[in-house]
Formats: sequence, C-alpha cells, structure tokens
Amino acid sequence: MNCAIQVRGLRKSYGSHMVLKGLDFQIEKGEVFSLLGVNGAGKTTALECIEGLRNYDSGAIIVNGKIGIQLQSSSLPAHIKPMEAVGLFAKWNRAKIDRSMLHTLGIEEIEKKQYIQLSTGQKRRLHLALALISNPDIIFLDEPTAGLDALGRVSLHEQIRKFKSQGKTIVLASHDMAEVEALCDRIAILSHGTIVFCGTATELTDKVGKKYVIHIKTQQGDGTFETDNIEDTLISLLGELKQKEIHVSDIKVDRGTLEQHFMEMTGREAE
Repeated sequence: MNCAIQVRGLRKSYGSHMVLKGLDFQIEKGEVFSLLGVNGAGKTTALECIEGLRNYDSGAIIVNGKIGIQLQSSSLPAHIKPMEAVGLFAKWNRAKIDRSMLHTLGIEEIEKKQYIQLSTGQKRRLHLALALISNPDIIFLDEPTAGLDALGRVSLHEQIRKFKSQGKTIVLASHDMAEVEALCDRIAILSHGTIVFCGTATELTDKVGKKYVIHIKTQQGDGTFETDNIEDTLISLLGELKQKEIHVSDIKVDRGTLEQHFMEMTGREAE
C-alpha cells in the first residue's frame, strides 16, 4: 500500500460539543504532510486520535508502519542526563542507538548536563532524538522548531528532508506557515471540525486566488494594487502610466503567501 495513514469518518465529541465531524483524508508514504487549523479547530484532537493518545467516538484510523512522536509539550525527570534517557528509550524499544542521528541533533554536546539544565531548544532536540530511537516509519513532529535558534531550525529542516529521502513519512504540526510551505508536499486545513481543503500549496493558491500584490513607484508617488491576474493587471497599469507620461522608477511583485491563503480559507469557512 502507498498509504501511510488513512482516516475515515473520524468523529470526536467532548460532552455535547462535537470537535471532529467526520474527517476523511489520507497521508501517502514518504510525503511530508501538515494538518493546519486555527486554535479550537480540532487539530490537536485529530492528531492525538491518530497517534493513539486519545480515544475517538466513531470512524476508522489505519496506520501502516511504526510511529515516533515528538510532542509539543513533554518532560523528563529533572536530574536525568540526555544519554541516560537515550539509553532508556533504546532499551524500551529494543533498538540500537544511532550515533550519527545523535550527532546531527547535537545531543553529544549536552550529554553531561541534567535535563533541568537544558534550554528549551536543547530539550526539543532531545525529545526529537527520543522519538527517533525506534527508527520509525512515520514521524509526528508537533512544533519541532519552537525554541530553536536559526542554526537549529536550518539543521532540523535538513534532517526532515533527510527523513523524506529515506522514504519516511512526516506529519508536521506547525504555526510557522513559511516552514510548512518550504517542507510539506501536501497540507490539510481543518476548520470547525471538518477538512475544508487537502492538497498542495499550489492547489490552495489556485482555489483561493493568486492574490498578487503589485507595488509601483513613480515620480508622483507609490501605488499598491492587488490582483489575481498579474499579466493583465501589469499591462493595464503600465499602459495607463505611459499614456499619462508618468515615469516608473521601480516595480515589485509579491505573491500571496501560504499564511494569507490559509487565513482566506479559514475566514471563508468562519463566515
């Protein structure tokens, strides 16, 4: 099967409040997939159901492969050392310790410290290492770069691409839309308990509109124009300015970002 995860008719309520209203989507093997949603949309509940951390009311979830999970919020005993934790998790999973992975994540640099002495970024790198101990087929990463500096973010992005090249499936939860756009093959947008979009960032752009923003600087001042059709708008604007003999000193075109398209989609659903 080419499918790593299948979700069919997933429903979950807390009392009388239905959070998930019959989710249907699938994640292909070897892809980087992100489930997006505003706060309260049901994203965390959906991921916890898939990970096996929360019971659901009805529907079906099929996971084809071993999973590793890096939670957004997790902790270890205050005085345990990183390599002690690594050794413990390796024993639980009956797995060999991958020294190259530990080196890539910088665990060797902090191995003599106690957990309580680690920075937020160091803790997140350690928890990621623990999630990878069992050499999982499917890796859940919940806000993996939160608390990391710029170098740490770049290093982790490279590691995620390496996982993908190895055929692993990555399920990424992130509020950083630039990160999602750079790393993910496909995204699903969850709004009010239902999936309102599932596809590539390009397909999302096509659905909500290109939303180009054209900035034109002239001798008479600056102008900003929003359009879905960059070619026709530019030709029209430049033709009008030339006819009026207004000199153009600079032109800049900005493409709509994934964040703008996400807000457009969730805004529409809210309405």
